[in-house]
This record gives sequence, structure tokens and C-alpha cells, in this order.
Amino acid sequence: MSTPAQSPAPPQHKSHVWEHLPTVPEAVASLLRTVVVALFLLTFVVQPFLIPSESMEHTLLVGDFLLVNKQVFAPGGKLLGQMLPYRQIRRGDIVVFHHPEPHPYLVKRVVGIPGDRIRIEDGRVSVNGTVTNEPYAAFEPAAPNLFRDNFPAKIYTDPEVDPDWWKQMQTLTRDGELVVPADDYFVLGDNRNHSYDSRSWGFVPRQAIIARPLVIYFSVRHPSSTDLQQATDDRLGHDRELTARLAAFARWKRIFRVVH
Repeated sequence: MSTPAQSPAPPQHKSHVWEHLPTVPEAVASLLRTVVVALFLLTFVVQPFLIPSESMEHTLLVGDFLLVNKQVFAPGGKLLGQMLPYRQIRRGDIVVFHHPEPHPYLVKRVVGIPGDRIRIEDGRVSVNGTVTNEPYAAFEPAAPNLFRDNFPAKIYTDPEVDPDWWKQMQTLTRDGELVVPADDYFVLGDNRNHSYDSRSWGFVPRQAIIARPLVIYFSVRHPSSTDLQQATDDRLGHDRELTARLAAFARWKRIFRVVH
């Protein structure tokens, strides 16, 4: 028997999917929403900063670009406080704060909170009678400084120390320990021998603290005064050396590194 021939299947017609292109008003509205979100974030949540000095080495390096959280230490009312987390300042926190000199903003690490008793002996910090564990602290080579390495000092020996701070420090020293007043914080740079901090100009008021660093979003290689290797001559290099220098202008491994 012969198999009856089957009629060919009807051709499949592909349906056309028409993509909707945004109109001008829709595009403008989308752009405005993006701008509003960006302004909200920059105003209330994050802000970019650039590290200009070596005082926080090796946690933060000269040329690091930071995004900081402006909300974590500054509650903004009931609504914003519920949307964004808030907590008290703790020992070990890195903070950004207002400071009149030498720059409008500084970044340091909190060593003492209100009520703490601070003492520094041979560069080692004791809080409330206990030597603190500070794996982040660096001690780059520097000339001896009795005021810097042994604090609070009994004798005024460093011309960089603010004289008003020296007078206040004498009234707050008990049994060789500096007592941190209410609503004030004692801060130090991680690079202890190359940091201009609370040892020289005093406490940071609570209202001056504005943010906490979150992440390094970019880092440009920049020489530091504590670098051991310096250029030895000005001879011209080969093209491959130039290419290598161009490729190494940034610290790529530091990008998106969380700050702590």
C-alpha cells in the first residue's frame, strides 16, 4: 500500500514585536528621576573625598578616592532614620569631620570616646588602663618626639602643639591619663609618626563628625613623603617603560576596597 501524501504544514508567520521608544517627555522624566536620586544620595547619604596626605597610611593612601556614608552618624529625623541605618560612634571607627585648620575636612580614627582615659607610652595607646590592639597602626621612620610618643606630656616641648589645647589638656589630665569630656572624641591618624591629630590640637566635638568612609572607588598612584624609594635620575626610558608607567598610574587592586 502506498502511504498517502501529507499536505505541507502551513507557513509559520512570525509575530512582530514593536519596541516602544520613549517620547521626549518620558526621556526627560527619566533623566529628572535620575538627577533627583543622585542629588538625594549626595546630599544625605554619600559624598566623594580625596585623600591628600599620608596621615592614615596604610589604611588610606595618598590618591585614594573615597565614598563616605553621611547618614550613619547623623540621624535625619524619623522618616530618614527609618530608611537609613544609624549608630553611635565607636572606638576604632574612621571618621570624617569638620576642622578649621589646615583643611575644612579631616579623616582620622577614633581612639577615645567620652569618659575614656587615654595614655600613650612609647607610641602605644592605652585606653582605661589597657593597651589597645591596633593592627592598623603604622610607625614610619621619624625623628624622636617625646610629646608625640608619650602623651599627655608634662612639659610643653613641641611648637606645633596648639597652646590653648595645651592649657585645656592640663585641666583634663588625671594620674597621667587624659580624660575625654562628654560629647568629645580623641582621634589619631593610623600613621602615628606622621599625623597631625588630637595630640596636637585637641578633641573633635560630636557635632563636627559628619561621615564614615565606606569604600575606595578609585586610587591614583601618588608619591608620599614616607616613601622609601625615590627617583635617582632623569634619564629617558624606552617605550615599553612608558607603557608600563601609563598602565600603572592607578592602584587597581584598591578599587572597591571596603574601608575599616
